[in-house]
Amino acid sequence: MFADNTKLRAHALLLAARLDLRNWPEAETLHRAPLAVKLAGGGLAVLFRHGVAVLLGAAPQAEHALRERLAPLMEHRYKSAESEELELRIDRAGPEGLREGALVVQSGSLERMLLIAEALSKSVVLGHYETRLARDFDRIEPFALQLERTGGIRGGTREHVKRIGALLLIESRMVGRAEIGDKPELLWDHPELEGLNALLEDEFEIHERLAALDRKLELVARTERTLADLVSTRHALRVEWYIVALIALEIALTVYQLWVL
Repeated sequence: MFADNTKLRAHALLLAARLDLRNWPEAETLHRAPLAVKLAGGGLAVLFRHGVAVLLGAAPQAEHALRERLAPLMEHRYKSAESEELELRIDRAGPEGLREGALVVQSGSLERMLLIAEALSKSVVLGHYETRLARDFDRIEPFALQLERTGGIRGGTREHVKRIGALLLIESRMVGRAEIGDKPELLWDHPELEGLNALLEDEFEIHERLAALDRKLELVARTERTLADLVSTRHALRVEWYIVALIALEIALTVYQLWVL
């Protein structure tokens, strides 16, 4: 795929929540799952249905042309694309690993490029949701302070239920679409790449970041459920007071009518 002693850039872009890649022309396809396609002017693009495009050795104009071509295939396009870059160097003589800020691999084969692209795609998805959850954490502290100081919270149940739904979507996309915690399917056919996969997972801290993200998701979801329960309890208590007031009013009217008569 890429010749020995080649230096190239791998650029991962999270463009949308989903890419519809089912009808990509077979003539341009080098690999189907994940979808790898040839780019005009050289280079390779690896496209993932969870919204990531990873470009390897692509010229700027080829990247721009690909993004325009992908635009109608995007579902829930993000306003700004999350991105991550990695410098690659192909050196058949040396051991694989990180040296001088670049990832050195012994071969520029399609299989190695696919494995690198998959690791980059997982890393950029993790980065996207890490940023989103950081904003959710910023919202938790004011609620906690309000509960501590006043013993109550403002707002309605709908707002918290919507946030719980958003958190469920995050978990669904990470586990169901991106399959971040799963072993790449490529390794079943190419077990000799296990070492490179372990190196990539270690470099991008895939499993550590996923575990930390899971803990944060659970904490934020538990907080939102607690707040929703508190709001529901407050509303239920208010309704009970309305019922008590109506009963008291009815009793008062009954007593008044008996007294008048």
